[in-house]
Amino acid sequence: MISKSILSSCCAQGYAEDEVYGAYKIFFGTLVSESRLRIINLLRGGKKNVTEILKGLKMDQTAVSHDLARLKECGFVKVKVEGRFRHYYLNDETIKPLMALIDEHMSRNCIHILRSRRSKDEET
Repeated sequence: MISKSILSSCCAQGYAEDEVYGAYKIFFGTLVSESRLRIINLLRGGKKNVTEILKGLKMDQTAVSHDLARLKECGFVKVKVEGRFRHYYLNDETIKPLMALIDEHMSRNCIHILRSRRSKDEET
């Protein structure tokens, strides 16, 4: 459920409730992509330029560029221009703590998913 304060704030700015839910859908949809999750995980180790991301993940440049654009749009990553390089890094204020919370949740509540899937794979 979206907080009433966010809904009222957005509605006061002229956005309809369904538009607010649409923005939430885009935000959470960002985490559905395995390649974007891999980029987030790589950037947890510090800022990287596109070449370093490509090497670290062995991905196609077009895919990385699209993923970085989506991550940037949703505030997951920030960009710092240093000379001729654009370095991408995680949003330290919100995304790093969010990912730590997700990690904790996953380790406590979702490890059984891995066990269940492995069991199913071994049965087939």
